Amino acid sequence: MPRLLVTGGSGFLGRRVVAHARGLGWDVVATTFRSPPGDGVRLDLADPDAVEAAVVRVAPDAVVHTAYDKDGERAWQVIVDGSAAVARAAARLGARLVHVSSDLVFAGDAGRPYVEADRADATTGYGLAKAVAEREVRAACREAVVARTSLIIGGPGRDPSPHERAVADPSAVFWTDSLRCPVQVDDLAAALLELAGLDVSGPIHVAGPDELTRWELASLVAGRPVPGAAAPAGVPRDCRLDTSLARRTLKARLRGMREVFGASSQM
Repeated sequence: MPRLLVTGGSGFLGRRVVAHARGLGWDVVATTFRSPPGDGVRLDLADPDAVEAAVVRVAPDAVVHTAYDKDGERAWQVIVDGSAAVARAAARLGARLVHVSSDLVFAGDAGRPYVEADRADATTGYGLAKAVAEREVRAACREAVVARTSLIIGGPGRDPSPHERAVADPSAVFWTDSLRCPVQVDDLAAALLELAGLDVSGPIHVAGPDELTRWELASLVAGRPVPGAAAPAGVPRDCRLDTSLARRTLKARLRGMREVFGASSQM
């Protein structure tokens, strides 16, 4: 039975990757920063030496690296240093590495969907950390896959994502001019696991086909129009991802949010 290491195994995406992998017969080991799952490993991604040692100790055949820290003083260490350490250990073991990245590595000013060959030119702190992490991962592990994705959504019957929970806040106002390509969490988990078994490397855009503003997404979640306003200065306006390569490469189907929520395309 092949062994899979999932970093961030207690996170919103990581939990679904773990569940899908076990359903497919992987021997799964998950890491978490807080209390570990039953057979998991507690690991601080901000400690590169501990990360490398833990990965080597687990000795996986493949790694799906979902762990990150979006805000706070630890974010750079976790995203950049932690990802580099995971990549070094994967390369040392000859393990397959699927590194999860973000559409926010782009500035959002191209006026068209971004393709894999476009230069990362992030304008936010999180996006910059993710862009640097991509470079560190590819330098340490040339065969790694860098799976750039977008807003991750649970949808009906799944635990809600932070984006969905925000809709319940009566004071929340959603941006009407910031475009993304949201993806359903189980669809993304299936795609990441498929990538773990394919002989491909480099960046690949794994996101949903619907191009939605934050306001459109929130309105789909709520089932009605929600309060909207223009995004403040500094927010990337158009981080749509061209997913043509993923559609050619993967069998996993990445549904649009209108399909996920069973809503009319006129919403």
